[in-house]
Amino acid sequence: MFNETKKSMQWGEETLTLETGKVARQADGSVIATLGETSVMANVTFAKKAKEGQDFFPLTVHYQEKYYAAGKVPGGFFKREARPTEKETLTARLIDRPIRPLFVPGFKNEVLVMCTVLSHDLVNDPDIVAMIAASAALTISGAPFMGPIAGARVGFEDGEYVLNPTVDDMQDLRLNPEQRLDLVVAGTKDAVMMVESEAYELTEAEMLGAVTFAHEQIQPVIDLIIALAEDAAKEPFDFSPPDYSDLYAAVKSAGEEQMRAAFAITDKQERTTAVAAAREAIVAALTEEQAEDPNLGSALKKLEASILRGDVVKTGKRIDGRKTDEIRDIVCETGLLPRTHGSALFTRGETQGLVITTLGTGDDEQFIDALHGNFKSNFLLHYNFPPYSVGEAGRVGPPGRREIGHGKLAWRALQAVLPAATDFPYTIRVVSEITESNGSSSMASVCGGSLSMMDAGVPLKSAVAGVAMGLILEEDGSYAILSDILGDEDHLGDMDFKVAGTENGITSLQMDIKVAGITPEIMEKALAQAKDGRMHILGEMNKAITGAADFSVHAPRIETMQIPTDKIREVIGSGGKVIREIVEVSGAKVDINDEGTIKIASPNGEAIKKAYDMIHSIVAEPEEGQIYTGTVVKIVDFGAFVNFFGKRDGLVHVSQIENRRLNHPSDVLKEGQEVKVKLLGFDDRGKVRLSMKVVDQETGEELKKEAAPAEE
Repeated sequence: MFNETKKSMQWGEETLTLETGKVARQADGSVIATLGETSVMANVTFAKKAKEGQDFFPLTVHYQEKYYAAGKVPGGFFKREARPTEKETLTARLIDRPIRPLFVPGFKNEVLVMCTVLSHDLVNDPDIVAMIAASAALTISGAPFMGPIAGARVGFEDGEYVLNPTVDDMQDLRLNPEQRLDLVVAGTKDAVMMVESEAYELTEAEMLGAVTFAHEQIQPVIDLIIALAEDAAKEPFDFSPPDYSDLYAAVKSAGEEQMRAAFAITDKQERTTAVAAAREAIVAALTEEQAEDPNLGSALKKLEASILRGDVVKTGKRIDGRKTDEIRDIVCETGLLPRTHGSALFTRGETQGLVITTLGTGDDEQFIDALHGNFKSNFLLHYNFPPYSVGEAGRVGPPGRREIGHGKLAWRALQAVLPAATDFPYTIRVVSEITESNGSSSMASVCGGSLSMMDAGVPLKSAVAGVAMGLILEEDGSYAILSDILGDEDHLGDMDFKVAGTENGITSLQMDIKVAGITPEIMEKALAQAKDGRMHILGEMNKAITGAADFSVHAPRIETMQIPTDKIREVIGSGGKVIREIVEVSGAKVDINDEGTIKIASPNGEAIKKAYDMIHSIVAEPEEGQIYTGTVVKIVDFGAFVNFFGKRDGLVHVSQIENRRLNHPSDVLKEGQEVKVKLLGFDDRGKVRLSMKVVDQETGEELKKEAAPAEE
């Protein structure tokens, strides 16, 4: 009934298995990849003809984590997997980016790739397994896919690269000084296609070494996919790239001069208008048959690319007049918004980000219900890209894949320099509002986020800047590396290479390559040029940083205190009665964890002190020999009970009230009276012994014993 094919190999410390032919047999390609006990099923289907008039490649990648894979029931009110989580969205992008450039140019049939996590051993991250499964499914599907690709994760510990580190090793690297890198690389047999990383101030040489290491390690996986395809691949889909050379010649003849003049305009809005006018003029000059040709869009794009690319490589001059390594003008401002905790406006050329920082308490941490377990995050970065930022009247909706991806890139770049939670016990939320965009708004978010947090008084280890690099690689091997690329250079170039970091090293690297043939030498030069750009931007940012910013009066102050774990119950009280009373009386927020760490938060310093004193009085122990101010709570025949330390009472024996004999304690005391007492100690049964007579009741000072008379 089944025509199964199965291939296995040892990869690192685990066995990698690819199998097909048993499940989802109606899909064009279906592969279940298993690493250790983590299994992901990838199913590929593609339309057998393109929709009429379609001038783009409609590839969709979905990645789904099923909670049953880890033996869990989804959290929340609806016990069913709903909209994609941030991890699912980012993984779908991770798979999409390296496979998209590898479809035969001109193929515009709809393609759907669905990756479903079936089993998760909580050791091997399913994202890498999903990438391998998707590549294998595409390779055997018959689609015109110029793969296969494979992917690997790389860690960096004690100066050594680690292949496919465990989920726990990569969890919250900020708290794990042993691990300095979480890097994912995808590539073909000959070329690296995609890099995504979170790093802790690695040098350019260390990052390049990690990329090279990963590319070496994926070679046997590519061989395994090829071996599977040799036994199980379907017949290649009959597709030949359309020949539109005659149409391109007509387009070029009709409007090359006008298009070249349009690209010579340095202002983005004027250039965009001129390019659109040139396109219209070209279409108007064509015959009716040529104007209706479905390849017209490709021909126009090819003309634009040839003008932009050829001039840069030949002359070293870009469309806005800059040199290849030149950064656009930068203006940095901080403290723009009066009521926010921190704000910054970062402008680089025609790209601008208004970035705001808000400081919260432990109550504001984000609770994340993930497949490998539940955890909290105290650093949030949200990126918004409204249509007006590019002068368009587009639809506004919830954040899409692009917003989530760009926000995560900026998050990775900045979180490496955050202070430890024990030193700065705040939840930090950074929001980047992109108000203008013409290239690399994610890197503007990095720069603006760094400035904004510093303006909020967050003690960052160092300022962080980011720069987007581009590449134009011609067929004859000549190339140009571009610093701080424009939107058009990104759209028509061969590489988008984003590098963020401090003066000491790289904190994040993201790379997408559209063509094969990026050599290590090109990457090395690009990293070196990116470092120069980053240092220039940091220098401009430093002009806006005048030292440690004042903490906003609107931000909560947080003070931490540590109490013994056996005292937690006393602070909380029965049914939370005690802690509620502390909050109500003091006016401060109080948060206590299972380790006995208490965070007290309020914009009002007096409220924090009051809560601190109330908690201290509950958990602290009175010290023998110390003098306390107390209140008489009960009078009995043999003395008076005094509340002297929090809720702790002690007995002042009748003989310890005054230096004279009393008939009854009520002769000198009454309930509610404030008195000064000294803690003499504890009796055999642990009862407190107090004394009033050794303390001056006016001053609270201990009375000195009169010296004995000297002997004659």
